[in-house]
Amino acid sequence: MTTRPSKDLDTFPNPKPGRDFTIRIDVPEFTCLCPMTGQPDFATITIEYVPLDLCVELKALKLYMWTFREQGAFHEAVTNEILDDLVKAINPNFIRIRAEFNVRGGIYTTVIAEHRHPEWQIPSVVTLP
Repeated sequence: MTTRPSKDLDTFPNPKPGRDFTIRIDVPEFTCLCPMTGQPDFATITIEYVPLDLCVELKALKLYMWTFREQGAFHEAVTNEILDDLVKAINPNFIRIRAEFNVRGGIYTTVIAEHRHPEWQIPSVVTLP
């Protein structure tokens, strides 16, 4: 398997289709470049999704995230690009990308982008005693 950056997002079949469950992935070492200055921007990317038929393979996701290291992108744009690419690859019932960028010039930026499959019914909340 390659150890170079790659935009290929490999997938595997959902091991429990028909059951809603959440997969949460934290990427604490995300890096891209500021498109204005060329300086590095660092973030923690959190991906939460409810799979439909496919799940994303983690090594492929790691190599995908690596591709942004040399890419200039505004925080809002890169967050939405990641969302769009994952939706295209796995077509989940629901997915949320949360990008928490480290401080830059005294300002923290957090961008949250979501996608919901149009046919997915949100499960009711269970309140335990």
